Amino acid sequence: MKREKWINWSLFILLALIWGSSFILMKLSKEALNGYQIGAVRIFSAGAVFLPAALLHIAKIKRHKLGWVALSGFLGNLLPAFLFGLAIEHHIDSALAGILNSLTPLFVILIAALFFKAGFQKQKISGVLIGLLGLIILSLSKGGVRTDNMQYAFLILLATLSYGLNVNIVTHYLKGVDPLKMATVSLAFMAIPAGLVLAQQHFFSMVRYDESTYGPVAAAVLLGVMGSAVATALFYLLIKRAGGLFASLVTYAIPIVAIFWGLVANEAVTVLQVVCLGIILGGVYLVTKKEKPAKPAVRMHV
Repeated sequence: MKREKWINWSLFILLALIWGSSFILMKLSKEALNGYQIGAVRIFSAGAVFLPAALLHIAKIKRHKLGWVALSGFLGNLLPAFLFGLAIEHHIDSALAGILNSLTPLFVILIAALFFKAGFQKQKISGVLIGLLGLIILSLSKGGVRTDNMQYAFLILLATLSYGLNVNIVTHYLKGVDPLKMATVSLAFMAIPAGLVLAQQHFFSMVRYDESTYGPVAAAVLLGVMGSAVATALFYLLIKRAGGLFASLVTYAIPIVAIFWGLVANEAVTVLQVVCLGIILGGVYLVTKKEKPAKPAVRMHV
């Protein structure tokens, strides 16, 4: 049991490091690319990396599951990639983005309860809300939230809703599918529409004739390979091992990685920020802790 928990937490931390670094790569990408191009390059490169493996794996997935695999690729990768790309292009406030992105666990719980009859567990909901509270305080402590681009903040909210729906689809309809096969095939499927978007955006001719785009494009490709291809495989594996709710709590760890990058850049870390991290981790602990079964009532015989 301890070994299983150690593996799950190792996957959790690795995912947090990868996705926590994604915003830096998106910001580098937008120096030469627009939101559609950032999203399309990200998914196209991820699909291209996985294409050889996908050709081998697709025959091993049952036909009636392929539609769900493709839908998972759309909801978990393609749609959020474009939504985040457009939000980053329009300078969405990072604090607000962090808060909205961390609504994913709440959407996981709500969708599971409303559409999959999962029921509400008080301890898990309390853990999610405590973690979200810590994240909100942490984000506000880093400079507050700007509201001049709220219309683009809605794009991130829509992306988190998409993530929450995808987690439930993977949990309920793709439970028996190998995570690596699922990741490779779903992203290979999504590389097709991503490639069409790149062609429509005249991306290939732009790269061919404009050398100044090489750096931003390289950042977008790295974002696709690590932030989509590798991270998707790890995320599906974590869902299979530890459940969708625990896996979705990775969004709470992203600000922790952001603070780490701040330390690398010699930024000051306040006591309040450290306290907020403790609150976030406390919420994650509540979600992962098993609830004790209720004690049976003692009947008095007269």
